[in-house]
Amino acid sequence: MLISNVKYLGELRSEAVHLPSGDVIKTDAPKDNHGKGEAFSPTDLTATSLALCMLSVMGILERKEGITQITGTTAEVTKVMYPDPRRIGEIHVKLTFPKNNYSEKEKKMYENAAHTCPVAKSLHPDIKQLITFEW
Repeated sequence: MLISNVKYLGELRSEAVHLPSGDVIKTDAPKDNHGKGEAFSPTDLTATSLALCMLSVMGILERKEGITQITGTTAEVTKVMYPDPRRIGEIHVKLTFPKNNYSEKEKKMYENAAHTCPVAKSLHPDIKQLITFEW
C-alpha cells in the first residue's frame, strides 16, 4: 500500500506527504548531526512513533473492551543516540494516565498493549525500550 511521497528539499531537510490525507511532515537533521534542528529528525520520528503507536493500540483496547478511558494520557519521549555507528540506542517513553481509578487488570491490559504495539515489535532488539507507566 503506497502511503507517502517524500522529497528532499536541500539543506538536510525533507518533506513527506501522507497520500490518503494530504498531511505533511517536514524533517531536519538534528544540530548534533550537521542540521539546524528546526523540525523532527527522522530518528525523532522513529522514537515518537513508538509512543504514538502505544497510545493508538491502548485506545483500540479501550474501545474494544469497554474499559476505563485513557483520554488525556500523555507521553514524554526521550531518544538516546549511540555512536559508531550512529544509531538510536534507547527510547524512553513515560506514559502518564489521568486519575481514573484503573483496576489492576486494566493496568496490565494497557501495559501489555503498549509493550506489544506494532512499532515496539518492529524496532531492532538492540534498541532499548524503557517504558514507564504513571497511573
